[in-house]
Amino acid sequence: MKDAVQKLLELNDISQFLYKEARLQDEHRFAEWESLWTDDATYWVPANGEDGDPEQEMSIIYDNRSRIALRIKQFFTGKRFSQSPRSRLRRVVANIELLNEEPNGTRVAANVLLYESSRRGDTVWASRNEYLLRLQDGGWRMVSKKVALVNNETALLTMAFLI
Repeated sequence: MKDAVQKLLELNDISQFLYKEARLQDEHRFAEWESLWTDDATYWVPANGEDGDPEQEMSIIYDNRSRIALRIKQFFTGKRFSQSPRSRLRRVVANIELLNEEPNGTRVAANVLLYESSRRGDTVWASRNEYLLRLQDGGWRMVSKKVALVNNETALLTMAFLI
């Protein structure tokens, strides 16, 4: 059982990791962002609510590790015309909670507001993100990331950037 000081230190380390992840995405530093994932990672943006089974229901994104790498490779081809010029992005990560320890890592949740400025206008994206993080190679890595957009049951604008 962790004492209060250990929990606070862990929360601080995890918070710094989540802030770094957000900054790398905002700055379109996707090669570095990709290095934050484990080899067995999954990245899920559900459609039509926060729960459900991504194997049985439609998702906005449901990627394994190789699909994450492919998405990033496609971004760097220069053929993502919806990101030419690139969207200007800023995320605010808040309400970070350590949910529980699991055999495969630490489950964490946070609220995220993402401001996107692009040719089509300005958009605010709001989500509740849930992560499974694992200590690996001296730092935290994402085993899974679930981005539950507040408005995921409605028609969404394109997200050519990585939410």
